[in-house]
Amino acid sequence: MLEKIDGIIIKTQDYGETHKLVTIFSNKIGKFNALAKGAKKPKSRMAAVTQPFINARFFVYIGTGLSTIQQGEVLDSFRIVREDIFKTAYVSYIAELTDKLLDSKDNDPYLFEQFYQTLLWINNHDEVDIPIIMYELKLYKKAGFAPILHQCSRCGKRENLMRFSISEGGMLCQQCAYFDPEAITISGKLSRLLYLFSEVDLKRIGNIRMKKANVQLIRKILYEYYDQYGGFGIKSRKVLDQLDLLNVTDGNSPTE
Repeated sequence: MLEKIDGIIIKTQDYGETHKLVTIFSNKIGKFNALAKGAKKPKSRMAAVTQPFINARFFVYIGTGLSTIQQGEVLDSFRIVREDIFKTAYVSYIAELTDKLLDSKDNDPYLFEQFYQTLLWINNHDEVDIPIIMYELKLYKKAGFAPILHQCSRCGKRENLMRFSISEGGMLCQQCAYFDPEAITISGKLSRLLYLFSEVDLKRIGNIRMKKANVQLIRKILYEYYDQYGGFGIKSRKVLDQLDLLNVTDGNSPTE
């Protein structure tokens, strides 16, 4: 069956001498793999629509086996992302995370929209930490291992949430903090922001800013949390960490 599907290329790999196998995150059938015949040929019309992070309208033959792209039309090339090494690293990270955590053909239009909005934000803004954090939390929820942020993960109380526990899977109240002596201290305001980020559509977030120290704290929490529950290594995270370190060394880090 030939289907018209809008989607974003999140992974590409060579397939034989002239073909590409691409992974597309779509708004219609979720994540799926498709063969783009001849896409490696320089003059192929498929070459433009099978580049990483391209948002395109694909005409795909969906069969019982491997799907095949018949033709495609670029909707947004995200040129700024592709020309900026830092933006490329950020998008590579969320794309790889999406590929690793989503099941094939498990459609979720809301999550696709959040991915698209995050990619759009990275393309158009310099400060991208908050949108990436928001998307990570929603992706963790989809994958079934989201941290408990709205109440104590031990007793269920919603007051005095002052510690984040990796081992307990989320926030701990003051009374339950003894369950994990290694829990990370976090302010009440920051814990409320974390919950907000996990629930709210990116379009509803304006120009919220956080101090660099708070961003680094949340980054540390989410990295350690993913390492505990995520189950898949993320190669692009190492590249992103190296580039972030270079950014700070060069004095180009965002102002607190």
